[in-house]
Amino acid sequence: MFGRKPAFTRDQFVGIARLNADPPVLVVGAGTPWKTVKELVEDGKKRPGEITYSSSGIYGASHVPMEMFLQVAGLNMRHLPTTGGAPAMTAVLGGHAAMWASPPAIAVPHLKAGKIRALATWGATRLAAFPDIPTMKELGQDIEYYLWTGLFAPKNVPANVVTALRDAARQAAHDREFNNAMEKIQTPIAYQDADEFRAWWDRDAQTLAGVIKRIGKIESK
Repeated sequence: MFGRKPAFTRDQFVGIARLNADPPVLVVGAGTPWKTVKELVEDGKKRPGEITYSSSGIYGASHVPMEMFLQVAGLNMRHLPTTGGAPAMTAVLGGHAAMWASPPAIAVPHLKAGKIRALATWGATRLAAFPDIPTMKELGQDIEYYLWTGLFAPKNVPANVVTALRDAARQAAHDREFNNAMEKIQTPIAYQDADEFRAWWDRDAQTLAGVIKRIGKIESK
């Protein structure tokens, strides 16, 4: 994007396993008028550039899904980047921003307290913890996005070490105690072994690169 050589590239790593893949949740402040994505889109098209959304930072894990949504919905909103997930949620709770793409774990306590509303998620299917919240695809917005965690090793690690790590990751992903612990923090396991993970990562990286290019350069002021 800026012509700088990256510190790391994907070909320097080998994927061992994907452990989770959580679609963010589109949440809006309790004081906003929208109860559905349709209402939000209709209002946003009437007021281009007036509605503000927050994120955890430029090109970050909550900026990208919001830009995906704005692009497919044909909306223009103001972006309020912050320094992390907690400040992004605080901006919505304080009325400085109307919405953001929140990780499920951050959204849960505020949803239960009635301080925010959830309009949609970016997953292919509905979240088990939020069965009443539709996906973007259900609502006609053809986008999918995940906040995921994977286990990697340097590419030059010996094959027997990679095999041992794959076996350990597989055992952990199917361990009942580990799954229960992850469920408690709203981060269910979505395990993929190395081969499946590699193919998925290729597709995900290609999608994200396209979104970043459409966002374009954002110069500091």
